[in-house]
Amino acid sequence: MVRAKKHLGQHFLTGPGIADRIAQSITCHNGCNSVLEVGPGTGALTLPLLERGDLDLHVVELDTESVDFLVTEELLPSERVHGVDLLSWNPNLAFPDNKPFIVAGNFPYNISSQILFQVIDWRERVPELVGMFQKEVAQRIAEGPGSRTYGILSVLLQTYYDIEYLFTVDEDAFEPPPRVKSGVIRLLRNDMVDPGCTFLHLKRVVKGAFNQRRKTLRNALTSAGFAEEVIPEEFLKKRAEQLSPKEFHILAIALIPTSS
Repeated sequence: MVRAKKHLGQHFLTGPGIADRIAQSITCHNGCNSVLEVGPGTGALTLPLLERGDLDLHVVELDTESVDFLVTEELLPSERVHGVDLLSWNPNLAFPDNKPFIVAGNFPYNISSQILFQVIDWRERVPELVGMFQKEVAQRIAEGPGSRTYGILSVLLQTYYDIEYLFTVDEDAFEPPPRVKSGVIRLLRNDMVDPGCTFLHLKRVVKGAFNQRRKTLRNALTSAGFAEEVIPEEFLKKRAEQLSPKEFHILAIALIPTSS
């Protein structure tokens, strides 16, 4: 019997039909059928992924007890079960030669933002993500401009992905039940290759804008170290939550440092 471990943020999915629904939400975008499941636990989602019959599945699981369970129960061959931390793992170990892969999972809530930033780093290899997050996080990612939950991750992910909030999952669908509802979302890679600046620069601008989201961009960005005179006039009196990802790209390009 595998015990859910609080320090790993584990909440095992037990609700009937939910794992099937998540598995069937994978579209194999851009013809990709390789899937990396993150945090399979006791295999609630692993089984319906395998039952689809059209997916080349590998899993990453940090919990050694879950790894032993998956291998002992023969859900997957041992070479497809990677007992490692996703955030320090090389995906070429499962998908060599920079092969693209879909990311799926009932993601541990305590590292969900880190997983999403990792997906952004892998954006040229990850055409699709389907997974479950804390509902508030899932909504934030999918929200558009003007919402109070629209934020840093919304802008950065929507730069490279089209995002859809699929459905909500109640607390009693897990063991142990979390204290919050969960939400399942789908990310599909869009055509963005280069927003006109490096990702690190875009991230710095977006973080600077949202770190003081109640202030105008004039005040927020100057506090973040950007010179007021290079901020385009049309953005000076706006707040971060009013800008679309495309407008953030325009703003970030304007704020690219120039050599003297």
